[in-house]
Amino acid sequence: MRGGTSQGCGGWNMRVVVTGGAGFIGANLVRRLVTTPGITGVVVVDDLSTGGLANLAGIDDEDVETPVDVRIGSILDEGLLQAAFAGADAVVHLAALPSVPRSIDDPMASHLVNATGTLSVLEAARRAGNLHVVLASSSSVYGANPALPKSENLQLRPMSPYAVSKQATEAYALAYAHCFGLPVLPFRFFNVFGPLQAAGHAYAAAIPAFLDAAMRGVPVPIEGDGLQTRDFTYVGSVSMAVIDALQRRVTSDTAVNLAFGSRCTLLELIDELERQVGTPLVREHRAPRQGDVRHSQADATRLRALFPELEPVDLQTGLRQTIDWFRTLPEYALGGASVR
Repeated sequence: MRGGTSQGCGGWNMRVVVTGGAGFIGANLVRRLVTTPGITGVVVVDDLSTGGLANLAGIDDEDVETPVDVRIGSILDEGLLQAAFAGADAVVHLAALPSVPRSIDDPMASHLVNATGTLSVLEAARRAGNLHVVLASSSSVYGANPALPKSENLQLRPMSPYAVSKQATEAYALAYAHCFGLPVLPFRFFNVFGPLQAAGHAYAAAIPAFLDAAMRGVPVPIEGDGLQTRDFTYVGSVSMAVIDALQRRVTSDTAVNLAFGSRCTLLELIDELERQVGTPLVREHRAPRQGDVRHSQADATRLRALFPELEPVDLQTGLRQTIDWFRTLPEYALGGASVR
């Protein structure tokens, strides 16, 4: 495990490439990067398969001096990556085909984007001069291992093609660090939520799916008994950790959990949403989702050692900010009572 300050970028003068920068996490990160002192340019690479340019609307506000260069295309396009990485100092690799159910429906697509795509990004970063690469793996790699909290030292037992593809993501990164000296930091994300996270589709994550139902006044869909636990992480906390990693050029020779050791059941989450939305929510239990992990909670020891000053946004505050964003969307405008 290593950490330090990059002097090769002229203080904090840094040009950053964000793959998947028009997606949920990527767009939130880009919005913070453009207001971060010392970030002199941001390049977004995104094929818009799960993200959208609307997520970046207003990013070129006249009060923001940091230019954003959006390049639409696939991370499997070698020429596109070569051009995007030219002159960059660091890469944040977030581009992926998310969702456990999607990977079960189409395993090959998940492998191609998540595993082969990561290999393409790492190779482009190596050829561009061994750029610092911060990249996203997933807590899904722990899979069927029942131990809690989830320490990075646990045996990985992935239960879905998506989880396997994310295991490949971090394994490729660490192999490139070993073989080529590529400076890498593989984060394992845990149930990230917040503004810009899409709802209203078959592969929607839990919180946007619950909020979509709550705002439309229909039963909240619960897959299984609702007693499964998750370590929900607000997207603002993720962005703060990534930016700190970029500024200090933090690297690690192992994957690092990016979550803070909190844990709640889906039923407890719905209770909190009900309190904040201010209207009763009807629960509708459905069949358990194939490939789902029963319990998840991060061991944050390694994260705390690398980022001792990082203060996460708590679940209640993160939910409040997410609900506030939902209420700005035309389809939910002024729906329901005000947040308490």
